Amino acid sequence: MDVQLFDFELPERLIAQHPLKDRTASRLLVLDKRTGELTHRRFTDLVEYLRPGDVLVLNDSRVLPARLIGEKSGTGAKIEVLLLKSLGGDRWETLVKPGKRVKPGTEVVFGDGLLRCVCEEVTETGGRIVRFHYDGIFYEILDQLGTMPLPPYIHEQLEDQERYQTVYARERGSAAAPTAGLHFTEEYLRQIAEKGVEIAYVTLHVGLGTFRPVTADVVEEHVMHAEYYEIPPETAETVNRAKAEGRRVIAVGTTACRTLETVGGMHDGRLAAGSGWTDIFIYPGYEFRIIDGLLTNFHLPKSTLVMLVSALAGRENVLRAYRTAIAEEYRFFSFGDAMLIL
Repeated sequence: MDVQLFDFELPERLIAQHPLKDRTASRLLVLDKRTGELTHRRFTDLVEYLRPGDVLVLNDSRVLPARLIGEKSGTGAKIEVLLLKSLGGDRWETLVKPGKRVKPGTEVVFGDGLLRCVCEEVTETGGRIVRFHYDGIFYEILDQLGTMPLPPYIHEQLEDQERYQTVYARERGSAAAPTAGLHFTEEYLRQIAEKGVEIAYVTLHVGLGTFRPVTADVVEEHVMHAEYYEIPPETAETVNRAKAEGRRVIAVGTTACRTLETVGGMHDGRLAAGSGWTDIFIYPGYEFRIIDGLLTNFHLPKSTLVMLVSALAGRENVLRAYRTAIAEEYRFFSFGDAMLIL
């Protein structure tokens, strides 16, 4: 399959640069995956599309303030370190800028020595494995020194860092937010639950690989980066019971979708509690085992996320929906509007 099949023209002005003051104030484009019919609604209308007995699955990963600015020991050169993945024992996979200044053995100092790291090796993709040195609790120091690693297409500073977290974010570990969940408030989740919708949680720590451009010309040749997931026992039970009773399972975001489909694919359409790493790549032709619907934002042209959405709703339906969204000036990407596929 040619990657160009998932391309479309997106005016830069439609890339949302800041979140709306009210999380629930965004628009909602509803796509019927069977007929291709499109309906323009508000996000607060989502509850009308949910039925008692539906299961809404959210990703409770919390974004780390993973962007650190430090100085190279000995020269004072400015170095940016972006945390990607914990490897245990104070070792992290990172991206550094400028990379040419950070070779194995290089030390970078942050916050006047409150935190230090030493480069141990260079990865195959050009990242760096570093080991941190500090006194105290690492995550408390990171909260003090780090900033939120906003996507490269957002050029404005974020006044409130919590606005790049979902209201239910609990498990620290993501390099980017599971942005479909940014639309919810605690009050709106209560309203959904009061309708009889079951709300369940999985954890998938979002890595930058999710957003890395597809450089292959052929879809099937693209390799996804692995991301860590956890499924608690209560979520496995809730989803399995719903599937057995013919009730719908709706994922909030492509990260929740990929987690459910990874584990469902291992156990013949059932979930099992546990944790692991997933590099699942979902594109048209994929047979979904768990999810019946998806709430998501609008994604980049030729991205793996557009391919995933196309697998669920059909490429032509999705591209038509995107053309409509562009014509109607929906807001795109992390701080943009939402799309519901049922």
